[in-house]
Amino acid sequence: MRILVVGAGATGGYFGARLAQAGRDVTFLVRERRFQQLKANGMVLKTPDSTETLHPQLVQAGTLDGSYDLIILTVKSFGLAQAMEDIAPAVGPDTLIMPILNGMRHIDTLQKRFGDKVIGGLCKINATLGENGEVVQMTPLHILFYGALNGVNDARLQRVDETLRGAQFNTVFADNISSELWEKWLLLSTLGAVCCLGRGNTQQILTSQGGEALLQGIFGEVLKVISAEGYLERPAVTAKILETLNNPATPMTSSMYRDLTQGFDIEADQIIGDLVARATRNGVATPLLNAVYVNLQVYLKNR
Repeated sequence: MRILVVGAGATGGYFGARLAQAGRDVTFLVRERRFQQLKANGMVLKTPDSTETLHPQLVQAGTLDGSYDLIILTVKSFGLAQAMEDIAPAVGPDTLIMPILNGMRHIDTLQKRFGDKVIGGLCKINATLGENGEVVQMTPLHILFYGALNGVNDARLQRVDETLRGAQFNTVFADNISSELWEKWLLLSTLGAVCCLGRGNTQQILTSQGGEALLQGIFGEVLKVISAEGYLERPAVTAKILETLNNPATPMTSSMYRDLTQGFDIEADQIIGDLVARATRNGVATPLLNAVYVNLQVYLKNR
């Protein structure tokens, strides 16, 4: 199976590197700066157990040579429009596209362009890029979820599963990937909202007066919105998500908060703004999410 990984940041770099190490046919589609960096230094993968360097296959937009069987999209949501143009020459009759992006809006965007070639995907990993572009896995967590959005994991998906398994990360071949996607958004948006509004990690927020009420209030608003949009709640799962977030003994931060503190662009529209828009569409009151979204918009204006 010929695999194109779009982006070689923390997420794409980690899972793509592991697949390449396992002998899969992997090529990274990257921008000029990252292309030159990887050409010069290789891809450095730092894990809690080791540091390894590999020299993967690289390609830039405009130089793609034929179609790929699987395209794994790992760009930030605000880079999706350009990424769709870049990958178009690599999409053939049998290509499947697996986006690993935050939120849910990208699913509709991709389906409008590529139809049923789009499958569901998400990951759970604590990773970042180091100062010199190295891919740093901060904890042993590394799970890749995937499956058909309609729940029918046909022969094409079976082939994807066979290819992705056994590559030094955990895999979940989900028969209900849509629920997994909604639940990932529930966790991610709550964490991002509370950290960005509180300007700290969850431990600092939960040990502040009113912090627990803030977190639970945001969580409740997000759950109401996604339920109005079609998510069929799995109470045991949502209870576990809240328990994880509402634990003052374990400080947590979101990637959006880390980007914000460094002055980077953030996925405000995709992670929070889209929830506010869906809430308005369904007549769901979200005063806390509205406050968070205003806060993030002002940050972007002043950036």
